[in-house]
Amino acid sequence: QVQLVESGGGLVQAGGSLRLSCAASASGRTFSMYTMGWFRQAPGKEREFVAAINWSGISTYYADSVKGRFTVSRNNAKNTVSLQMNTLKPEDTAVYYCAAKRGLVVVTALNEYTYWGQGTQVTVSS
Repeated sequence: QVQLVESGGGLVQAGGSLRLSCAASASGRTFSMYTMGWFRQAPGKEREFVAAINWSGISTYYADSVKGRFTVSRNNAKNTVSLQMNTLKPEDTAVYYCAAKRGLVVVTALNEYTYWGQGTQVTVSS
């Protein structure tokens, strides 16, 4: 079982930055065994992939809509994964979710992720 808790959401003006964090507790398992992902869901829309990072942190993947603006990273010693979001746009407004998938293969499909956090709200004003 893995528990995920996101933090760092809030209200920011367009062009601003936010840093989301996700703290993981993996009973009896090593955090580095998990591929980590970030997803988001805007009102009235389906949940969509944002970014993912492999177990070592060396390989990262991004949705085209955030490439060049967002950066995902992880600290296996602290069991955390972060999402640095720069040059935010109103269309980035959504609830952001941290997710975990056991294994080394990085995927972007949300149904491949087993564990989910409760989400944190990000609102970007124009």
